[in-house]
Amino acid sequence: MNPPLRIAIAGLGTVGVGTVKLLQRNADLVAARAGRKLVVAAVSAREERRERGIDLAGARWFADAAAMARDPEIDVVAELIGGSDGIAREVVAGAIAAGKHVVSANKALLAHHGTELARTAEARGVALLFEAAVAGGIPILKALREGLAANNVTRIYGILNGTCNYILTAMRETGRDFADVLAEAQQLGYAEADPSFDIDGIDAAHKLALLAAVAFGNVVDFAGVHVEGIRHVSALDIEFAAELGYRIKLLGLARLTPHGLEQRVHACMVPRSTPIAHVDGVFNAVVVEGDFVGRVMLEGRGAGAQPTASAVVADLIDIAKGRWSQGFTLPATALARRPSAPMARHIGAYYVRLMVVDRPGVIADIAAALRDEQVSMEQMIQRGRAPGEAVPVVLTTHETEEAAMRRAIAHIDKLDSVLEPARVIRVESL
Repeated sequence: MNPPLRIAIAGLGTVGVGTVKLLQRNADLVAARAGRKLVVAAVSAREERRERGIDLAGARWFADAAAMARDPEIDVVAELIGGSDGIAREVVAGAIAAGKHVVSANKALLAHHGTELARTAEARGVALLFEAAVAGGIPILKALREGLAANNVTRIYGILNGTCNYILTAMRETGRDFADVLAEAQQLGYAEADPSFDIDGIDAAHKLALLAAVAFGNVVDFAGVHVEGIRHVSALDIEFAAELGYRIKLLGLARLTPHGLEQRVHACMVPRSTPIAHVDGVFNAVVVEGDFVGRVMLEGRGAGAQPTASAVVADLIDIAKGRWSQGFTLPATALARRPSAPMARHIGAYYVRLMVVDRPGVIADIAAALRDEQVSMEQMIQRGRAPGEAVPVVLTTHETEEAAMRRAIAHIDKLDSVLEPARVIRVESL
């Protein structure tokens, strides 16, 4: 058998501890599949004496993770710290400069600096792999790089954040509103004390930027992702969605358009008949559409110690076997620099919920605002009558350009009979 692969683990949080546990528990299986032993030779974290439930007796302890990354007795560094800059970036850049392979679960770092780091890694002849950075235990990047490599990807989309999916699922199942369910998710550990990274769509946007780069051979363009969260989604919207035959999901979607690479993260109305509409709770799912394979969907746990550790160790096994390729499929120097498709040019259908004063002429005024922007209404729901009182009015549109829809909504919001800003959710025909 070949000499052991000596691994340094930078970060002993949830994923770092999970990775050590997997390597120890499944040591014989991993060695058999890798053709050599995978040994945790060094570790670094903030607190050395903290009890973590793992055996680190055979590993050298480093207070300085960057120094560990440059250690000559290490073959590969697993960066499991997190964060787009700071020590995480220093560890990865230092390891690459020292000729070490790198495996990372750090979506933020790669979304902001992935192209630059990939170029450096290729120049040094080392691997930069990051399966664990996108959708946890779902092997979507490996599927794109290997199993679907012969296809032109026409579109990729998915549920990329388990916290948001849990919240939207619980809202639908219980009828409770957003704030209520968010508080519960925090108590259960599905949401952080500061949940903005998840519920405002940033986490999903990091992952989408990486998916789009791999799927379309583009430089990583996080700045080009249109990002919205789910704070504006109410129990009333979920109720109306069900009545209209939809479910609401936070999706990340990317495709090539005549205007450039479209990347967007936002709440979507998806038809209840589609498979992704039934992916509930903390689960993730990614759908790839290719010109020869058609539609492929992968579903699984998108976060947590064990699923993410599974992805980390899969990359380590590839490095141990010497079968790794470029993390972004193409050499970093060959990645395209397509323009970002302006969101204003997006063509799609829309759900709009209004709170209006129930009085004659209101619907006519709304219809006129849509007509003036060439927006065609598909259907409308107005429940009962309550003259002079506030009532909800819901409408859906046929496909139209986003810029026209925004202008129509701006006009509608200024009507005296409209009591609060319109709630708008894009409708996706998946």
